[in-house]
Amino acid sequence: MTGADNQQERLDSYIAGYVDGEGSFSVSVQRNESCRVGFQLLPEFHVSQNGDRAQVLELIRGRLDCGYIKPNSSRDRALVLVVRKRGDLLGRVIPFFERNPLLSPKQRDFEKFAGIVREMALGHHRTLAGFDRLLELALSMNGDGRFRKVLWRELVASPESSETARQTRPARARKIQSELHGDMQSQAEMTWPPSTARE
Repeated sequence: MTGADNQQERLDSYIAGYVDGEGSFSVSVQRNESCRVGFQLLPEFHVSQNGDRAQVLELIRGRLDCGYIKPNSSRDRALVLVVRKRGDLLGRVIPFFERNPLLSPKQRDFEKFAGIVREMALGHHRTLAGFDRLLELALSMNGDGRFRKVLWRELVASPESSETARQTRPARARKIQSELHGDMQSQAEMTWPPSTARE
């Protein structure tokens, strides 16, 4: 092994260890009326760090050659590296962590995450049965989806009830928060009922 190869291997091991502590592989759920089943799955890889150590996130972003860095929220100084594009997840993030597996139980979440992203690439989420199966897998991640599993099952299984809720919503919509993920315990938030805006 050359010196350059050895240095790259150490960097990759460092990144894998860092992500094991401060990273997250998660799949959120969002209502989208343009989808056949009325909802969409949104896989995301992210890594958090305090703003005064942003160079670590830049290092990881440079090695993976994808993603973007943004403030985690207006309430703290943390930054987060986010990768959401499916092509980047498939071509860069997932292969990297298959070559450099995590050592904690978070590895199981990564394996589920990789399976979901690959099945979505094959279009398996476009049927009701396929979406339901992938949703169950997503809800089993990050602590077995203990906060919102029942709610999401009810909304997806009963679209007519969610439609009634949308039509009768109060002026201020309530927020649905996804499972806590990552060791910095940041929460991904989504609004229910959703606005009419499309990403």
